Amino acid sequence: MASVIKTRNAATRLLTAVAVLSGLVLSAAQAHAATPPPLTEAPAATAAALPVVDMEATVLAAQIDPRRPDSTQTPGAHDSVLAVEQALQARGLLDARWVDGYFGTTTIAAYAAFQRSLGYSGLDANGLPGASSLTALGQGRYTITHQIGPGAHLQRDGYTVNTRTQNMLTEAERLLGFHLTLDQGSYNPGGDPTSAGTHDGGGVVDINVNGMSSTTRTAVAQALRQVGFAAWVRNPTQGNWPWHIHAAAINDTDLATQAQNQTGDYYLGLNGLANHAADDGPRIPIQTWEEYQRTH
Repeated sequence: MASVIKTRNAATRLLTAVAVLSGLVLSAAQAHAATPPPLTEAPAATAAALPVVDMEATVLAAQIDPRRPDSTQTPGAHDSVLAVEQALQARGLLDARWVDGYFGTTTIAAYAAFQRSLGYSGLDANGLPGASSLTALGQGRYTITHQIGPGAHLQRDGYTVNTRTQNMLTEAERLLGFHLTLDQGSYNPGGDPTSAGTHDGGGVVDINVNGMSSTTRTAVAQALRQVGFAAWVRNPTQGNWPWHIHAAAINDTDLATQAQNQTGDYYLGLNGLANHAADDGPRIPIQTWEEYQRTH
């Protein structure tokens, strides 16, 4: 009997030892599983963010800078223009000495050359950055903000305008409280020789002023300026034309070269005519259509 008891005790001790050992092994395994893996080298830093090109500021600089008598840069456009010029330089279209944030005539010519390299012609190769060409130029080099465009063509008073111009005219009418009738629309190359090519592209219209008093004509010009047109009351002493209001939509990317020059002159306080005389219209803070929309 004693031998049986001893055998049972030995078996019990053996089972206890096995249980303890199993517990230790399990605890070690759990501890190992809970231990985080050793630290490895941190991944390489992400690539620096691409520059941002403000399309509104860039297009505005492309209209104003070529008309300046010096190399003063358009406020708020430097970084955007510089990124565009660097992209043109990388394609061999612009010499390094012109990569300076100033969108002058050399940069205009380089940008027009890039547009032609994409197969564009006419208004689509006018040197003004359009959305598609600006995007193509910036692939891998910059991103774009404040993108703008003229929109589709439509008819107004029997003349062709684009959607952006129509929206601007509609808002000017709301401010004035009456309808404006066109004497000439946009996209009218050669339609009126006295217009000197300003109506060849988009964004430019002539407003009929028949029956308007001098005060009303001035009020119309002011409303047009308020919504983003470079607008002047024209009279027969200035050229071979009747009384009318000439209006060019600032930052319309379809502007003909002559109209681009007019909007640039407007910002510089000139009358938009070949004589480069002082602006004779109502002086108000100058803004684009998009700037007007953001504040109204």
